[in-house]
Amino acid sequence: MTSLLQQLVTKQAEQRAEQVAVVLHKEHLTYGQLEEASNQLARLLKDGGCQKGDRVCFLIPKSPAAIISILGILKADCTYVPLDTSSPARRLEKIIDACAPRWILAGGPVASLLDELMPEEPRRTVISVGWMEAGRAEGNNFKARFSRGDLMSYASNPLDYQNGVTDPAHILFTSGSTGTPKGVVITHSNVVSFINWAVEYFGTNHSDRISSHPPLHFDLSTFDIFGTLSSGAELHQVPAELNLLPHKLAEFIRGSELTQWFSVPSVLNFMAKADAVKFNDFPTLKRLLWCGEVFPTPALIYWMKRLPEVTFTNLYGPTEATIASSYYTVPRCPEDERAVIPIGTACEGEELLVLGEKLQPAPPGESGDLYLRGVGLSPGYWQDPEKTSAVFLPRPGSSDPYDRIYKTGDLAKIGDDGLVYYLGRADSQIKSRGYRIELGEIETALSALNLAEECAIVAINTGGFEGVAVCCAYVPLREIAAPPARLRSELSKVLPNYMLPVRWMRFDRLPKNANSKIDRRALREQFEQEAR
Repeated sequence: MTSLLQQLVTKQAEQRAEQVAVVLHKEHLTYGQLEEASNQLARLLKDGGCQKGDRVCFLIPKSPAAIISILGILKADCTYVPLDTSSPARRLEKIIDACAPRWILAGGPVASLLDELMPEEPRRTVISVGWMEAGRAEGNNFKARFSRGDLMSYASNPLDYQNGVTDPAHILFTSGSTGTPKGVVITHSNVVSFINWAVEYFGTNHSDRISSHPPLHFDLSTFDIFGTLSSGAELHQVPAELNLLPHKLAEFIRGSELTQWFSVPSVLNFMAKADAVKFNDFPTLKRLLWCGEVFPTPALIYWMKRLPEVTFTNLYGPTEATIASSYYTVPRCPEDERAVIPIGTACEGEELLVLGEKLQPAPPGESGDLYLRGVGLSPGYWQDPEKTSAVFLPRPGSSDPYDRIYKTGDLAKIGDDGLVYYLGRADSQIKSRGYRIELGEIETALSALNLAEECAIVAINTGGFEGVAVCCAYVPLREIAAPPARLRSELSKVLPNYMLPVRWMRFDRLPKNANSKIDRRALREQFEQEAR
């Protein structure tokens, strides 16, 4: 059985070299082409100084070139770090500083962003830039060392690997409450364990045509990519420009003749509200999967009534536990719009624990903190033992130091049916449109702008596309009195769009509780009242 992620494509190239592996618009890559190009890139990176354990960032929009980059980095015995091409440079700088990459692979319309990321500071000049398109790109502050055309001079046969199953495959940076993104380290064995379970459970094979909707810096994309490569299927990358066009997304599913769709629920909810799905639509579709947030039951009913031949599966799991730790395939269309869909049972090799304050099992039906245990658990946060030890804990009653549990920050209960039910967040972390967001990071960034005397970020549930709305309460500086439009504009320079508050409320002073702390409950109530 394959143990390293990069070996998946090699195995498929040996069996079906001429079969299409990746599709975007009219660009197609076969398994043979993907194998050869990634082998050549790996040799180029090694020739450029890459050694086992080095980090290599890639700043490339979703594309076949990005898949070549991921595989080439792994084949060079390195760890890949995907960068969000829509994030502001100042946030990406923090990620680059944290992971200290040997190379940055870039491609697409990102030259101006690279210029911002490559200032005149000496510490940045040691990072080499490679351009994964024809022709070497050049900006004001960088000059690409090679282009995709340079790969042709390198041998395309398979390499020998030094990295092992416990070595990091990638580092995914998520929102951090202190204003600095946290790097979640994910190993080869973490991903392979989930992929092996998922391919068997869903029955994925080389005849499947699988969607690739989430952005490549989002951990759900890991399942799309390596689930496809593991089964020899076709990966159909969803163009980013379709994300806010529900009818176009429906056309994409039809036109691509997809057999599997996987996304965050907000996309499915958005399509349902736009009535983009016909009865008995998508005749080739066999499976519809979601993960990342709660799928509103009315929208699920909408989909299940229109697609009675499709199976619908809810996956649950944070980035720290690799893609998903539990699953629940909905047996029939719910009759009640208020019905709660469970997160179900643990995937193979995983365990869900609902525990009380003293880490004792919570009785069935009672709320507790949700902990995860098993093969998917990350080794921890990149170069941050303090944050790691705060949430990756020794399993109660175990003397094995490697037997750990992860505190998700979610509340859950075990139902009378033995299934696990998600009850919400226990802290200030939320999920909106599938993205995990630390409200504290937004607050820290806004405070740093020095445009508000006082500010607080809260979140409220909505029936809209975002699922959860990020709200900002603030007291403006008297000498500036910046309006929300200016605050949002300045904030957009340091935070990605999905983290920007969508609702704003101005105060003369923020409400305080008995402890003289900001009364966030009162603020949430005011935003909820205004939303009605």
